Amino acid sequence: MKTVARLLAAVAVSFFLLGLVACSDTEVDSLERVREASEISFAMSGGYPPFNFYSENNELVGFDVDVAREVASRLGVTLKPVTTEWSGIIEGLRSGVYDGILGSMAVTEDRLKVVNFSTPYYYSGAQMMVGKDSSFASPEDLRGRIVGVVTGTTFAADAAKLGVGEVKLYKDDTQTLTELSNGVVDGVITDRVVGVNAMNSDRFEIIPLGAPLRSENIAVAFNKNDQTLLEAVDQILRGMHEDGTLARLSVKWLNTDITTK
Repeated sequence: MKTVARLLAAVAVSFFLLGLVACSDTEVDSLERVREASEISFAMSGGYPPFNFYSENNELVGFDVDVAREVASRLGVTLKPVTTEWSGIIEGLRSGVYDGILGSMAVTEDRLKVVNFSTPYYYSGAQMMVGKDSSFASPEDLRGRIVGVVTGTTFAADAAKLGVGEVKLYKDDTQTLTELSNGVVDGVITDRVVGVNAMNSDRFEIIPLGAPLRSENIAVAFNKNDQTLLEAVDQILRGMHEDGTLARLSVKWLNTDITTK
C-alpha cells in the first residue's frame, strides 16, 4: 500500500510539474488582454506640440492623442493615455507599464532590437532650428557650437554627425526651443513639423535652417511579445490610411498631410 501511495504521489507531482511547464510555455494573447481590460494604454511624453501636449485647460491633446483615441475606438476599448519621460519610455514598455508607445517615435535599427513597430502612421524629418536673427547659413555652420535635443531621441546622433561642440539634453521640446529663443543654445534639432509649428505659434523667435537632415518613419512601438496586439493595430492603421482618417487628423493639427511619403 505504501508503494502504491508513493507511486500515486509521484504521478501527481509529475502532472503538477507538467502543468507548470505548459503554463510557462503558453504565450499570453496581448489582444485578448487589452479587450478583457476594456482599455489600451499608450505612452507619450506630453511635451511635444502639436503631436501630444497639455492645453491651457491642462488637457492632453494633439495629433498623436487623436490617433490613439481612434485606434482604441476601432479596437472597441477605451484609451488610457500615459505621459512619461521620453528617456525611459521604451523601458516602461518592456516592463509592461503600458501597452504601446504612440508618441511620435521614429523607427530605428537600434529600437527594432528591443521593440516591434507598426506600419508608420506619419512621415517626418530631423530639422535644425536656430534663432531668428542668427547668421548661420547651413546646419554645418553649427560645428563646434552648442545644440539642444530631447533626451532619448534620435536627434543626438544627428548633432554628433554634424560635429557640434556640445549636445545639451532636455526633457522635451518646450524646453529646447525656449533655451534656443533665450540664446542658451545655438541650435536645436527636432522634428521638422514640431519646429515649424513652434515658429508659427509666435512663442519662439526661431527659424528652420536648411533642409531636413534626414527623413523618419513614425510608428507605434509594442513589446516584442505582444504580436497579436501589434497585428490588430497594424490593420487598424492601414484602414485609417485608406479611409483618409489619418490625413484628416493631420490637417486638423498641422494644416498639412504628413501621412504619406
